[in-house]
Amino acid sequence: MEKVKAKKHLGQHFLKDESIAKDIADSLSLKGYDQVLEIGPGMGVLTKYLLEKPIDTYVIEIDTESVTYLDANYPKLKDKIISKDFLRYDVNEVFEGKQFAIIGNFPYNISTQIVFRTLELRNQIPEFSGMFQREVAQRICEKKGSKAYGILSVLAQAFYHTEYLFTVDENVFNPPPKVKSGVMIMKRKDDYSLPCGEKLFFTVVKTAFQQRRKTMRNSLKTLNLSDGLREDVIFDKRPEQLSVEEFIELTLKIEADGV
Repeated sequence: MEKVKAKKHLGQHFLKDESIAKDIADSLSLKGYDQVLEIGPGMGVLTKYLLEKPIDTYVIEIDTESVTYLDANYPKLKDKIISKDFLRYDVNEVFEGKQFAIIGNFPYNISTQIVFRTLELRNQIPEFSGMFQREVAQRICEKKGSKAYGILSVLAQAFYHTEYLFTVDENVFNPPPKVKSGVMIMKRKDDYSLPCGEKLFFTVVKTAFQQRRKTMRNSLKTLNLSDGLREDVIFDKRPEQLSVEEFIELTLKIEADGV
């Protein structure tokens, strides 16, 4: 069967290097779940290594040409190819509340949205591994104090341990992207509950980083905090200077302030 043509509007860049595909597949621990969902499998370069593992592999692919190719070339995927958009799909049509991992060479144009969707589904996803644009993968894993540290860093690390694994050159893709790629993994914390309100925590983090060069006192003005609370020394800092734990501590203080 003819190979699938990469479609620019879907952000497709097909990985050609088998050893990298194997390394991504091998990054999963296979602990705490019996099923894995690969997002955007394309022609199955990563899929083939997942199918070798003692785990139930499903793939979700929006590109009908790729679905036809997978169907023809991977008989083990029979009834396990979901021809849908991951961002809009109800995963429990397949997983029915069970734990499952997510993996993929993610389409670059929706990769951050995939992470946010994973955070929404964190009760079911103990492990998440895959390839992004390098700067996105680094941002997810970044610690406080750097320019790359931001909303994605704080929200992902509130619930998961994150680790940047390795960098991938442009020339191992067809077509080659204009930037380097990076592979990272997120492993859910043993205790991933928040001691503060989740909705307010998300609001505080997102509002703070919308004006990241300002101090927290200025960036959180719209939350109408009391003058007393605004005198707290934590408000002298800029958002990139606050750790995940400090953002949680700040949210607890704002809750106590009556917001």
